[in-house]
Amino acid sequence: RCAAMDSSAETQNQNQILQMTQFILNEAKDKAEEISAKALQEFSVEKLKVVISTKEIRHEYERKSKQVDTQNAIARSTAINRSRLEKIKARQDVIGLINNDAKGVLQTQLKDQKALGQFITQLIVQGLLMLLEDEVQVRCRACDDAVVEKCLSAAATEYARIVKAETGATKACKLSLDKSVKLPTAPDGQHGPSCLGGVVLACQAGKITIDNTIDSRLGLVLEQAKPTIRQLLFRN
Repeated sequence: RCAAMDSSAETQNQNQILQMTQFILNEAKDKAEEISAKALQEFSVEKLKVVISTKEIRHEYERKSKQVDTQNAIARSTAINRSRLEKIKARQDVIGLINNDAKGVLQTQLKDQKALGQFITQLIVQGLLMLLEDEVQVRCRACDDAVVEKCLSAAATEYARIVKAETGATKACKLSLDKSVKLPTAPDGQHGPSCLGGVVLACQAGKITIDNTIDSRLGLVLEQAKPTIRQLLFRN
């Protein structure tokens, strides 16, 4: 009987040990699962942080890359515009030199009083053909009064001849020298209005005028010649 009791107690002890072992194993398993889940959660959080941080870095890189591209484009455009402006200025400077040279040549040639008289007569006739008026006043520089006054009769005669030849009509024009309105004198290096010579024709009490000064005609010729000048001097 004692042996049976001892055997029963031993079995009970073994069962208790087995239960305790199983309990410990279950606890350990639950703890391990808890630790694993927590680690996985922490990993997921850290991974999300890294992903977000990577996206932010990528976005920041893209933003700065676009900013650099924009700055480079602006700098390139600015450089191109500056180059164009410098080229335009250089061309304008050259055209200005041509204009000054032409003025110098004209001033030299028109020192000949005969050549000046013929030139003034042609300017007056051209203006009359544009106006087609019966009475016209001729304005000039004070220093040209004598020359211009000598040209009035010849200009009126030539005007009538051209009108007759072109239209068959007889048309005369009464020319007079405007002594109250004078054109400015030739440039002397000072700022202000100046005139190389020529005439301005006025009619209808000065309401209608034709600018046939040397400056005006030279400016017109130079403007018309700019394409040719550019082709000859600025091929590139």
